[in-house]
Amino acid sequence: MTRAHSAPVVGLAVGRGTGPELADVFERVLGALTAGHPHGVTIERSPRLYHSYVSLRGERDIARIRALTAEDADHYERFCRTSAEQGTTAVFRTAINAQSLYLVRGRLRAVKVDLLGTRRRSLLLVRDQAQGFYTGENRHTPGEVTRTTTFSRELTEAVVSYALSRARREWPDGRIGRIVMAYKFHLLDGALDAWVSALADRLGVEIGLFQPDTVNRDLITHGLPDRTLLIAGNEWADIMHVMLLERFGSDRQENRCTENVFLDPALSGLTEYQTVHGSADDLAGRDLVNPVATFRAAALVAERHAGRAGAVAAVEKALRTLAGRGIRTPDLGGRHSTSAVTDALLATLGASGTGGTPADAALVGGS
Repeated sequence: MTRAHSAPVVGLAVGRGTGPELADVFERVLGALTAGHPHGVTIERSPRLYHSYVSLRGERDIARIRALTAEDADHYERFCRTSAEQGTTAVFRTAINAQSLYLVRGRLRAVKVDLLGTRRRSLLLVRDQAQGFYTGENRHTPGEVTRTTTFSRELTEAVVSYALSRARREWPDGRIGRIVMAYKFHLLDGALDAWVSALADRLGVEIGLFQPDTVNRDLITHGLPDRTLLIAGNEWADIMHVMLLERFGSDRQENRCTENVFLDPALSGLTEYQTVHGSADDLAGRDLVNPVATFRAAALVAERHAGRAGAVAAVEKALRTLAGRGIRTPDLGGRHSTSAVTDALLATLGASGTGGTPADAALVGGS
Protein backbone atom coordinates (compact mmCIF):
# COMPACT_ATOMS: atom_id res chain seq x y z
CA MET A 1 0.00 0.00 0.00
CA THR A 2 1.34 3.44 -0.90
CA ARG A 3 1.61 6.22 1.66
CA ALA A 4 -0.75 9.16 1.83
CA HIS A 5 2.25 11.54 2.13
CA SER A 6 1.94 14.84 0.33
CA ALA A 7 5.68 15.35 0.87
CA PRO A 8 8.10 13.53 -1.45
CA VAL A 9 9.66 10.51 0.27
CA VAL A 10 13.32 9.61 -0.22
CA GLY A 11 14.94 6.47 1.15
CA LEU A 12 18.35 6.58 2.81
CA ALA A 13 20.58 3.55 3.45
CA VAL A 14 23.84 4.03 5.33
CA GLY A 15 26.96 1.88 5.45
CA ARG A 16 29.88 2.00 7.84
CA GLY A 17 33.11 3.87 7.19
CA THR A 18 32.29 7.41 6.07
CA GLY A 19 28.66 6.50 5.42
CA PRO A 20 27.19 8.33 8.46
CA GLU A 21 29.09 11.52 7.57
CA LEU A 22 27.94 11.47 3.96
CA ALA A 23 24.36 10.64 4.98
CA ASP A 24 24.35 13.84 7.04
CA VAL A 25 25.73 15.78 4.06
CA PHE A 26 23.01 14.33 1.82
CA GLU A 27 20.26 15.30 4.26
CA ARG A 28 21.58 18.85 4.63
CA VAL A 29 21.95 19.49 0.91
CA LEU A 30 18.66 17.85 -0.05
CA GLY A 31 16.92 19.84 2.65
CA ALA A 32 18.42 23.11 1.43
CA LEU A 33 17.55 22.39 -2.20
CA THR A 34 13.95 21.51 -1.39
CA ALA A 35 13.33 24.10 1.34
CA GLY A 36 10.79 25.79 -0.91
CA HIS A 37 8.69 22.66 -1.30
CA PRO A 38 5.35 23.31 0.44
CA HIS A 39 5.52 20.05 2.42
CA GLY A 40 9.28 19.53 2.68
CA VAL A 41 10.84 16.15 1.99
CA THR A 42 10.48 13.07 4.15
CA ILE A 43 13.61 10.97 4.66
CA GLU A 44 12.96 7.30 5.39
CA ARG A 45 16.25 6.00 6.78
CA SER A 46 16.92 2.28 6.96
CA PRO A 47 17.33 1.34 10.64
CA ARG A 48 20.34 -0.87 9.94
CA LEU A 49 23.92 0.39 9.66
CA TYR A 50 25.30 -1.88 6.93
CA HIS A 51 28.81 -3.28 6.96
CA SER A 52 31.63 -2.14 4.72
CA TYR A 53 34.26 -4.59 3.56
CA VAL A 54 36.73 -3.14 6.06
CA SER A 55 34.34 -3.40 9.00
CA LEU A 56 33.83 -7.09 8.22
CA ARG A 57 37.57 -7.71 8.28
CA GLY A 58 37.43 -7.32 12.05
CA GLU A 59 35.57 -10.62 12.18
CA ARG A 60 37.95 -13.59 12.43
CA ASP A 61 35.47 -16.34 11.65
CA ILE A 62 34.58 -16.87 7.98
CA ALA A 63 31.20 -18.32 8.90
CA ARG A 64 30.43 -15.18 10.90
CA ILE A 65 31.42 -12.97 7.95
CA ARG A 66 29.15 -14.99 5.67
CA ALA A 67 26.27 -14.65 8.13
CA LEU A 68 26.66 -10.88 8.48
CA THR A 69 26.95 -10.53 4.71
CA ALA A 70 23.70 -12.44 4.23
CA GLU A 71 21.95 -10.45 6.98
CA ASP A 72 22.92 -7.15 5.37
CA ALA A 73 21.79 -8.34 1.95
CA ASP A 74 18.44 -9.63 3.22
CA HIS A 75 17.78 -6.45 5.17
CA TYR A 76 18.66 -4.08 2.32
CA GLU A 77 16.58 -6.10 -0.15
CA ARG A 78 13.58 -5.81 2.19
CA PHE A 79 14.20 -2.08 2.59
CA CYS A 80 14.20 -1.57 -1.20
CA ARG A 81 11.14 -3.73 -1.75
CA THR A 82 9.20 -2.03 1.03
CA SER A 83 10.20 1.41 -0.23
CA ALA A 84 8.95 0.56 -3.71
CA GLU A 85 5.69 -0.88 -2.37
CA GLN A 86 5.06 2.34 -0.45
CA GLY A 87 5.61 4.53 -3.51
CA THR A 88 9.12 5.80 -2.84
CA THR A 89 10.91 6.55 -6.11
CA ALA A 90 14.46 7.29 -4.91
CA VAL A 91 16.94 5.81 -2.45
CA PHE A 92 20.36 7.27 -1.69
CA ARG A 93 22.81 4.65 -0.46
CA THR A 94 26.33 5.16 0.83
CA ALA A 95 28.92 2.45 0.14
CA ILE A 96 28.37 -0.97 1.73
CA ASN A 97 30.15 -4.32 1.50
CA ALA A 98 30.22 -5.32 -2.18
CA GLN A 99 29.35 -8.94 -1.55
CA SER A 100 26.12 -7.99 0.24
CA LEU A 101 25.38 -5.38 -2.39
CA TYR A 102 25.74 -7.77 -5.30
CA LEU A 103 23.53 -10.35 -3.68
CA VAL A 104 20.83 -7.68 -3.69
CA ARG A 105 21.61 -6.55 -7.22
CA GLY A 106 21.27 -10.08 -8.51
CA ARG A 107 17.92 -10.60 -6.77
CA LEU A 108 16.52 -7.23 -7.90
CA ARG A 109 18.06 -7.42 -11.40
CA ALA A 110 20.05 -4.19 -11.27
CA VAL A 111 21.81 -2.21 -13.96
CA LYS A 112 24.07 0.77 -13.32
CA VAL A 113 23.57 3.70 -15.70
CA ASP A 114 26.07 6.49 -16.36
CA LEU A 115 25.96 9.03 -19.19
CA LEU A 116 29.56 10.08 -19.81
CA GLY A 117 31.05 12.90 -21.80
CA THR A 118 30.05 16.33 -23.02
CA ARG A 119 27.44 17.81 -25.32
CA ARG A 120 29.79 17.24 -28.24
CA ARG A 121 30.68 13.63 -27.48
CA SER A 122 28.90 11.21 -25.18
CA LEU A 123 28.71 7.56 -24.23
CA LEU A 124 25.94 5.79 -22.32
CA LEU A 125 27.34 3.04 -20.11
CA VAL A 126 24.88 0.40 -18.90
CA ARG A 127 26.57 -2.04 -16.52
CA ASP A 128 24.90 -5.45 -16.23
CA GLN A 129 24.94 -6.05 -12.46
CA ALA A 130 22.25 -8.71 -12.54
CA GLN A 131 24.23 -11.72 -13.74
CA GLY A 132 27.75 -13.10 -14.03
CA PHE A 133 30.64 -13.52 -11.64
CA TYR A 134 29.72 -10.62 -9.37
CA THR A 135 26.31 -12.08 -8.58
CA GLY A 136 27.42 -15.65 -7.92
CA GLU A 137 26.95 -17.82 -4.85
CA ASN A 138 29.84 -19.22 -2.81
CA ARG A 139 30.28 -22.76 -1.50
CA HIS A 140 33.05 -23.27 1.07
CA THR A 141 34.98 -26.48 1.64
CA PRO A 142 38.26 -26.73 3.59
CA GLY A 143 40.83 -24.56 1.83
CA GLU A 144 38.61 -23.86 -1.17
CA VAL A 145 35.82 -21.53 -2.31
CA THR A 146 33.67 -22.52 -5.29
CA ARG A 147 31.69 -19.68 -6.87
CA THR A 148 28.73 -20.53 -9.12
CA THR A 149 27.50 -17.92 -11.61
CA THR A 150 24.60 -17.78 -14.03
CA PHE A 151 23.76 -16.07 -17.31
CA SER A 152 20.26 -16.28 -18.75
CA ARG A 153 18.67 -15.41 -22.06
CA GLU A 154 15.68 -13.76 -20.41
CA LEU A 155 17.84 -11.52 -18.24
CA THR A 156 20.19 -10.63 -21.11
CA GLU A 157 17.20 -9.54 -23.18
CA ALA A 158 15.85 -7.48 -20.27
CA VAL A 159 19.18 -5.69 -19.84
CA VAL A 160 19.57 -4.95 -23.56
CA SER A 161 15.94 -3.81 -23.92
CA TYR A 162 16.28 -1.45 -20.98
CA ALA A 163 19.57 -0.09 -22.33
CA LEU A 164 17.98 0.69 -25.69
CA SER A 165 15.00 2.42 -24.10
CA ARG A 166 17.32 4.46 -21.87
CA ALA A 167 19.48 5.48 -24.83
CA ARG A 168 16.42 6.74 -26.67
CA ARG A 169 15.47 8.74 -23.59
CA GLU A 170 18.94 10.28 -23.29
CA TRP A 171 19.13 11.00 -27.04
CA PRO A 172 15.52 11.88 -27.94
CA ASP A 173 16.21 12.35 -31.65
CA GLY A 174 16.71 8.59 -31.79
CA ARG A 175 20.24 8.61 -33.18
CA ILE A 176 22.47 6.01 -31.54
CA GLY A 177 25.96 5.98 -33.01
CA ARG A 178 26.80 2.38 -32.17
CA ILE A 179 25.65 -0.41 -29.85
CA VAL A 180 28.50 -2.35 -28.27
CA MET A 181 28.34 -5.21 -25.78
CA ALA A 182 31.49 -6.11 -23.81
CA TYR A 183 31.23 -9.59 -22.27
CA LYS A 184 33.45 -12.64 -21.85
CA PHE A 185 31.10 -14.50 -24.19
CA HIS A 186 33.79 -16.95 -25.37
CA LEU A 187 33.39 -18.77 -22.04
CA LEU A 188 29.68 -19.49 -22.58
CA ASP A 189 29.71 -22.07 -25.40
CA GLY A 190 28.21 -19.68 -27.95
CA ALA A 191 25.03 -19.15 -25.93
CA LEU A 192 25.34 -15.41 -25.28
CA ASP A 193 26.16 -14.51 -28.88
CA ALA A 194 23.22 -16.63 -30.09
CA TRP A 195 20.86 -14.81 -27.69
CA VAL A 196 22.16 -11.38 -28.70
CA SER A 197 21.99 -12.16 -32.42
CA ALA A 198 18.38 -13.33 -32.17
CA LEU A 199 17.43 -10.31 -30.07
CA ALA A 200 19.08 -7.87 -32.49
CA ASP A 201 17.17 -9.43 -35.39
CA ARG A 202 13.90 -9.18 -33.50
CA LEU A 203 14.48 -5.55 -32.50
CA GLY A 204 15.84 -4.53 -35.89
CA VAL A 205 19.11 -3.13 -34.55
CA GLU A 206 22.79 -3.91 -35.04
CA ILE A 207 24.58 -4.99 -31.88
CA GLY A 208 28.32 -5.65 -31.78
CA LEU A 209 29.23 -8.27 -29.17
CA PHE A 210 32.94 -8.17 -28.37
CA GLN A 211 35.45 -9.53 -25.93
CA PRO A 212 36.52 -6.88 -23.38
CA ASP A 213 40.12 -6.83 -24.70
CA THR A 214 38.80 -6.05 -28.18
CA VAL A 215 36.77 -3.13 -26.82
CA ASN A 216 39.89 -1.91 -25.00
CA ARG A 217 41.96 -2.12 -28.16
CA ASP A 218 39.35 -0.20 -30.17
CA LEU A 219 39.08 2.39 -27.41
CA ILE A 220 42.85 2.97 -27.46
CA THR A 221 43.32 2.85 -31.24
CA HIS A 222 40.18 4.47 -32.64
CA GLY A 223 38.07 5.63 -29.71
CA LEU A 224 34.36 4.97 -29.60
CA PRO A 225 32.04 7.08 -31.77
CA ASP A 226 29.72 9.71 -30.35
CA ARG A 227 26.54 8.31 -28.83
CA THR A 228 27.89 4.83 -28.29
CA LEU A 229 25.59 2.68 -26.18
CA LEU A 230 27.98 0.44 -24.24
CA ILE A 231 26.33 -2.52 -22.48
CA ALA A 232 28.88 -4.35 -20.41
CA GLY A 233 29.30 -7.29 -18.10
CA ASN A 234 30.34 -6.05 -14.69
CA GLU A 235 33.54 -8.12 -14.72
CA TRP A 236 34.94 -5.59 -17.19
CA ALA A 237 32.82 -2.48 -16.59
CA ASP A 238 33.60 -2.22 -12.89
CA ILE A 239 37.31 -1.93 -13.69
CA MET A 240 36.92 0.24 -16.79
CA HIS A 241 34.37 2.73 -15.44
CA VAL A 242 37.05 5.07 -14.10
CA MET A 243 39.00 4.83 -17.38
CA LEU A 244 35.92 5.68 -19.42
CA LEU A 245 35.31 8.69 -17.17
CA GLU A 246 38.80 9.92 -18.03
CA ARG A 247 38.57 9.10 -21.74
CA PHE A 248 35.24 10.86 -22.23
CA GLY A 249 36.20 13.96 -20.29
CA SER A 250 33.89 13.44 -17.35
CA ASP A 251 34.80 14.22 -13.75
CA ARG A 252 37.06 12.01 -11.67
CA GLN A 253 35.69 9.02 -9.79
CA GLU A 254 35.80 10.66 -6.34
CA ASN A 255 33.42 13.40 -7.51
CA ARG A 256 31.00 11.18 -9.39
CA CYS A 257 27.58 9.84 -8.50
CA THR A 258 25.56 7.41 -10.53
CA GLU A 259 22.27 5.53 -10.50
CA ASN A 260 21.15 1.93 -10.30
CA VAL A 261 17.88 0.86 -11.88
CA PHE A 262 16.11 -2.31 -10.82
CA LEU A 263 14.54 -4.40 -13.59
CA ASP A 264 12.47 -6.51 -11.20
CA PRO A 265 8.89 -5.42 -12.08
CA ALA A 266 8.01 -5.13 -8.38
CA LEU A 267 10.56 -2.33 -8.05
CA SER A 268 9.63 -0.45 -11.19
CA GLY A 269 9.95 3.26 -10.55
CA LEU A 270 12.54 2.98 -7.75
CA THR A 271 16.00 4.33 -8.55
CA GLU A 272 19.01 3.98 -6.24
CA TYR A 273 21.61 6.75 -6.24
CA GLN A 274 25.14 6.25 -4.96
CA THR A 275 28.58 7.77 -4.96
CA VAL A 276 31.05 6.04 -7.27
CA HIS A 277 33.75 6.10 -4.58
CA GLY A 278 33.83 3.54 -1.76
CA SER A 279 33.38 3.68 2.00
CA ALA A 280 36.81 5.25 2.74
CA ASP A 281 36.97 3.66 6.19
CA ASP A 282 40.41 5.15 6.82
CA LEU A 283 38.78 8.61 6.80
CA ALA A 284 35.83 7.71 9.04
CA GLY A 285 35.27 10.23 11.80
CA ARG A 286 37.97 12.61 10.52
CA ASP A 287 35.69 15.03 8.61
CA LEU A 288 37.88 14.66 5.52
CA VAL A 289 35.81 12.62 3.06
CA ASN A 290 35.12 14.30 -0.30
CA PRO A 291 31.40 15.28 -0.33
CA VAL A 292 31.12 16.35 -3.99
CA ALA A 293 29.57 13.10 -5.27
CA THR A 294 27.04 13.26 -2.44
CA PHE A 295 26.18 16.87 -3.38
CA ARG A 296 25.49 15.73 -6.90
CA ALA A 297 23.37 12.80 -5.78
CA ALA A 298 21.27 15.14 -3.61
CA ALA A 299 20.80 17.47 -6.59
CA LEU A 300 19.65 14.62 -8.85
CA VAL A 301 17.20 13.39 -6.22
CA ALA A 302 15.88 16.92 -5.61
CA GLU A 303 15.35 17.59 -9.31
CA ARG A 304 14.05 14.21 -10.45
CA HIS A 305 12.07 13.11 -7.40
CA ALA A 306 11.20 16.18 -5.32
CA GLY A 307 10.14 18.68 -7.95
CA ARG A 308 13.14 20.99 -7.55
CA ALA A 309 13.68 22.12 -11.14
CA GLY A 310 17.17 23.43 -11.77
CA ALA A 311 18.76 21.74 -8.75
CA VAL A 312 21.48 20.03 -10.77
CA ALA A 313 22.48 23.22 -12.57
CA ALA A 314 22.44 25.16 -9.29
CA VAL A 315 24.77 22.71 -7.58
CA GLU A 316 27.12 22.56 -10.57
CA LYS A 317 27.31 26.38 -10.60
CA ALA A 318 28.02 26.41 -6.86
CA LEU A 319 30.75 23.79 -7.29
CA ARG A 320 32.44 25.94 -9.93
CA THR A 321 32.35 28.85 -7.49
CA LEU A 322 33.93 26.72 -4.77
CA ALA A 323 36.60 25.47 -7.16
CA GLY A 324 37.43 29.03 -8.11
CA ARG A 325 37.89 29.88 -4.44
CA GLY A 326 40.06 26.82 -3.81
CA ILE A 327 37.56 25.24 -1.42
CA ARG A 328 38.15 21.50 -1.62
CA THR A 329 39.05 18.46 0.49
CA PRO A 330 42.62 17.11 0.75
CA ASP A 331 42.10 14.35 -1.84
CA LEU A 332 41.63 17.14 -4.42
CA GLY A 333 44.64 19.07 -3.21
CA GLY A 334 42.75 21.31 -0.80
CA ARG A 335 42.86 21.88 2.94
CA HIS A 336 39.17 22.05 3.81
CA SER A 337 37.13 19.60 5.86
CA THR A 338 33.97 17.86 4.71
CA SER A 339 31.91 20.17 6.90
CA ALA A 340 33.66 23.30 5.61
CA VAL A 341 33.08 22.35 1.96
CA THR A 342 29.43 21.54 2.70
CA ASP A 343 28.91 24.80 4.58
CA ALA A 344 30.47 26.70 1.68
CA LEU A 345 28.24 24.98 -0.86
CA LEU A 346 25.10 25.73 1.14
CA ALA A 347 26.14 29.34 1.66
CA THR A 348 26.77 29.72 -2.09
CA LEU A 349 23.39 28.22 -2.93
CA GLY A 350 21.71 30.51 -0.41
CA ALA A 351 23.52 33.61 -1.68
CA SER A 352 22.45 32.86 -5.25
CA GLY A 353 18.84 32.32 -4.25
CA THR A 354 18.89 28.78 -5.62
CA GLY A 355 18.81 26.96 -2.29
CA GLY A 356 18.00 27.46 1.33
CA THR A 357 20.28 27.22 4.32
CA PRO A 358 20.41 24.28 6.72
CA ALA A 359 17.96 26.11 8.97
CA ASP A 360 15.52 26.42 6.07
CA ALA A 361 15.40 22.70 5.38
CA ALA A 362 12.08 21.00 6.01
CA LEU A 363 13.19 17.41 6.45
CA VAL A 364 11.20 14.89 8.45
CA GLY A 365 13.18 11.90 9.72
CA GLY A 366 11.77 8.41 9.36
CA SER A 367 12.64 4.92 10.42
